[in-house]
Amino acid sequence: MRAFDQPLPIDDALPALAGVLRARSSAVLVAPPGAGKTTRVPLALLDEPWVAGRKILVLEPRRIAARAAAERMAATLGESAGQTVGYRARFGSKVGRATRIEVITEGIFTRMMLDDPELSGVAAVLFDEFHERSLDADLGLALALDAQGALREDLRLLVMSATLDGARVARLLGAEAPVIESLGRAFPIETRYLGRDPRAPIDRQMAEAVQHALASEAGSILAFLPGAGEIRRTERVLHEAIRDPSVDIAPLYGALDPREQDRAIAPSPAGRRKVVLATSIAETSLTIEGVRVVIDSGLARVPRFEPGFGLTRLETVRVSRAAADQRRGRAGRTAPGVCLRLWNEPETASLPAFAAPEILAADLSRLVLDLAVWGVREPGALAFLDPPPDAAWREAQALLRTLGALDADGQASERGRAMARLPLEPRLARMVIDGAARGAGLMAGRIAAIVSERGLGGDGVDLAHRLDGFARESGRRVEEARRLAERWAREAEGLASRTPHHDTSLFAPSPAALLALAFPDRVARARGDGRRFVLANGRGAAMDPAAALARAPFLAVAELTGTADEARILLAAELTEAELEAEFGDAITQAIETSFDAAAGALRARQVRRLGGLVLAERPAAVKAGPETARALAQAAQSRGLERLGWSDHQRQWLDRVRFLHARLPETWPDLSWEQMAEGVEDWLAPELDGLTSLGQIDASRLGQALQALLPWELAGRLDAEAPTHIEVPTGSKIPVDYAAEGGPMLSVRVQELFGLKTHPSLAQGRVPLTLALLSPAHRPIQLTRDLPAFWAGSWRDVRADMRGRYPRHPWPEDPAHAEPTRRAKPRS
Repeated sequence: MRAFDQPLPIDDALPALAGVLRARSSAVLVAPPGAGKTTRVPLALLDEPWVAGRKILVLEPRRIAARAAAERMAATLGESAGQTVGYRARFGSKVGRATRIEVITEGIFTRMMLDDPELSGVAAVLFDEFHERSLDADLGLALALDAQGALREDLRLLVMSATLDGARVARLLGAEAPVIESLGRAFPIETRYLGRDPRAPIDRQMAEAVQHALASEAGSILAFLPGAGEIRRTERVLHEAIRDPSVDIAPLYGALDPREQDRAIAPSPAGRRKVVLATSIAETSLTIEGVRVVIDSGLARVPRFEPGFGLTRLETVRVSRAAADQRRGRAGRTAPGVCLRLWNEPETASLPAFAAPEILAADLSRLVLDLAVWGVREPGALAFLDPPPDAAWREAQALLRTLGALDADGQASERGRAMARLPLEPRLARMVIDGAARGAGLMAGRIAAIVSERGLGGDGVDLAHRLDGFARESGRRVEEARRLAERWAREAEGLASRTPHHDTSLFAPSPAALLALAFPDRVARARGDGRRFVLANGRGAAMDPAAALARAPFLAVAELTGTADEARILLAAELTEAELEAEFGDAITQAIETSFDAAAGALRARQVRRLGGLVLAERPAAVKAGPETARALAQAAQSRGLERLGWSDHQRQWLDRVRFLHARLPETWPDLSWEQMAEGVEDWLAPELDGLTSLGQIDASRLGQALQALLPWELAGRLDAEAPTHIEVPTGSKIPVDYAAEGGPMLSVRVQELFGLKTHPSLAQGRVPLTLALLSPAHRPIQLTRDLPAFWAGSWRDVRADMRGRYPRHPWPEDPAHAEPTRRAKPRS
């Protein structure tokens, strides 16, 4: 429902919102960028009677936004963060006993819900920037709604966004959830379209646009680029091109040290200008003082998960119209501004209205584990704005079972509950807990930090080098990451004591062995060409042949990019064969595997030791005849083409006869086309191949036996009557019918043998006239007919006149319908 007919100025919207939440438990606030919803709404609600001294939680999609919002609200109160207003994020938190407003990242909220489903001491949860539709936001809202309905009717839920289908979210919150719209306080913004050359690198065009804006516009510049790589390249070009010492260039992306992020956000000193090169991280919740020019590349980099392959790849996509509007709004936060767009104006209409929710294209393993701990085994049990895709859900369940987090019924195991208590993805949580059980918790914690946070320890492929770099690096972000790894290790040690784990006596865990605990499906073996590997999940991957790891026989792979067919290894560690045997001995299988050798046209067998898709050892073995071998040979025949088997002429005609009848009576006669026969080859052909090992051994006698299974006995009795192999003509000759002829079944016969025949021969109980190919005494074609009486009465006169001269020794009667049939020429006189 809409609370007010018209959008309200923010100063009117705040008291209106407070009044709505006094009467109801849920509401939606839609306000444009710059309206102040992030920092003004929590403060406006703090002294409401229903709060009663409890906390207000404000959820932000990113750490930098959580920290910036908390510090801005604290400054409004004349305080520092950690007093009335605090924040919690993975790297760094400031919360004190007096904190009443906590700005937290969405992932931390999920942990809070799992630890305390009632959210004791919390009066309200505010979901800020919900339009971004992160996976954690969707999950957090679903859990909060479940808790509100079952445990906390007094819990207030407020969903806030700048660009959002408010009515749809309101329906999710409940029929009585009002939608309040605010006008905000944005300054006017002029939009200009610069176009873009698709052949030129985006960083070069962005650098040119920045230089143009510096020369023609006042104020600082915020430039949006898809990723850190484009930002670094644009930064290099600008450092070379800009000679003005009063211009500062500041990158802004998630993997930066917090001090560098603060430098990008902070106001420029008097007399200086700033160029902030940012990813989508700066779209929402951040106000960068002094910015009045936004340059938008129109691109963003988003993760895309391929559930069938277990790979997440980063994909550069065009932004949505909603995101473009958000970016544009950054230019009008503090003064009238300008937005320069690196595309042509008509292209705006072709942009998607909103970005796809992350829940539709993400790895769902953390979500599935969290819900299993919550007590939910199927996504339909909770209220999601968009339900998780079934394929990704099942893939996540399969992974969690492999990690020992779920039992066969989809319930969380003891290990799974322990994994859910760590704020890590399930793979990494399993590694840290099992690593702690083996006395390597700190190493496992550091590996988890490197895997989950880009840039820690460098960007090399070798995990060992990254660990060395992580131990040596300095800086606030790295120090906080090391402290976080230590905390994970301590927590994991307590959890490991209550969790079943692998036998620790087999080996002292190396980084690769620990990594294999998290990624058992990505243990890889070299193909032998110095760059390509095959993974235990059966997929292939490659790395730069110049990398030292490219020569390793076995790897534990943590990170991949690209498609499933062309994955590139980004992070891995060398795994010894002894470690592989020790860790995965129970999963290694040994069996006789039979395959088809296409060149020889025969089955070959080998004895194989295998770990998933990895072949660890193999040697030739004798082919064992049996049902499996027969099925393999039948499949090989199918692949090569059933028509290439050793069918006799009689069998091919038999198939043609049945196909002819099926074409006329498909409801009665089966479809025995090669395509349909191939689909059921294991049912009709394989039973006759027992004891054979090559296609050359499949002779006509076995094929004849196999054909009997294709036609029910009652139809087999009708086949000769409805589609006979031969037709007897008036001379007594039995002439074969060609059922494969292009125009339908055909009888090729010398015309003299049909003399005296007054009715046209037919098939299928008289329903289908037979095509007669009338031949001369020399067996050359004279004419085709499907109406012999009409031919006798009509065309025969011309044929007779022509043929009498050519074949004078043969009879050519004027009335062939009443003449004697003959196979011979006239006797000599």
